Amino acid sequence: MRKTVVIVLAVILVLIVVGGLAFWYMTGQPFYTPGMVREQKNLRAPLTPPEQLGDADYWQVEPDIQLYHFAEGDGRNVLVVHGGPGVPFRQPLTGLEPLVDTYRFHYYDQRGSGQSTRPFDTFDSPNTYQNMTRLEQTLGLGAQIADIERIRQILGDEKLILVGHSWGGFLASLYAAEFPEHVEALVLISPATTLVMPMDEPDLFDGVRERLPVGKQAEYDIFMKDYLDFNKIFTLSEADLVAMGDQFSEYYVEAVDKPVPEPGELGGWMVWAMYVSMGQRHDYRPALKSVTAPSLVIYGSDDLQSEAATRQYTDSLPNAQLVTINDASHFAFEEQPALFAEAVTAFLMSLQDQDR
Repeated sequence: MRKTVVIVLAVILVLIVVGGLAFWYMTGQPFYTPGMVREQKNLRAPLTPPEQLGDADYWQVEPDIQLYHFAEGDGRNVLVVHGGPGVPFRQPLTGLEPLVDTYRFHYYDQRGSGQSTRPFDTFDSPNTYQNMTRLEQTLGLGAQIADIERIRQILGDEKLILVGHSWGGFLASLYAAEFPEHVEALVLISPATTLVMPMDEPDLFDGVRERLPVGKQAEYDIFMKDYLDFNKIFTLSEADLVAMGDQFSEYYVEAVDKPVPEPGELGGWMVWAMYVSMGQRHDYRPALKSVTAPSLVIYGSDDLQSEAATRQYTDSLPNAQLVTINDASHFAFEEQPALFAEAVTAFLMSLQDQDR
């Protein structure tokens, strides 16, 4: 009898270890690889958007997914892709206001954040892999990239001018890699340094910790251990995840020690869908070699992320230039709006000169 109990316990222990290794493997491998959206793999709905029948403040991108949007300006359409992930803009960027007589800037809340559709509250299934697959397919990188393509069709433009901030710069770059023929130009503002993982340099979380007061770093470490605990993620709710995002935002604001634009309503599950999509090991840099559109990468000299990390974009995009704005951090469009507008105007004017 004792021998049987020992064997059973040993089997249970092996299953726990194997399960843990399997979960570690699943969270490590990327669900999204460039080219999947173009081939319409792992999408819930076609790339062609449904008929726009609802509220004019919303784009219908799938039968059950609406994206809140607003616009400022007149002229050539420009799509602004917010960062985070899951941190939408509440109002237009100050640094783009001098351009509103020539361009119409469209802002939207990515699915799962802001006032757009949030398709999940909680997950009932005990099957972690099934939950991860469903989450990623509904809110992950592929879904977000597909939405940009659907928005392009809704706007009726053959080619998009994309302005992406932080995570939005990363997202806009991946869209351009998927659909290079539909991109006229890219403006990437402090694009997220997530093109390759693991990173060679400290990531955002490390950068925040480094700038916190020494007395608060231990508290931050405890929070981050809880925040990045994938083992319990599917026991939480949308509200739980939003609350954790709010808490991280408080650490971030304290670390940068500069005014930060007030965001819209933060994403919850959407943020974790991004982590699942990317996994812990990927390299998306080769995919950017297919992007032929001119690209402007803007870096703030006081940003938490390094210039070397930001240069991954200029090194990967064939037709890219880097502009550094001094005395600015991650939000150059608010901290140095005149210099920001000057850089973007010069870049967009150069495109017009090339067309003549």
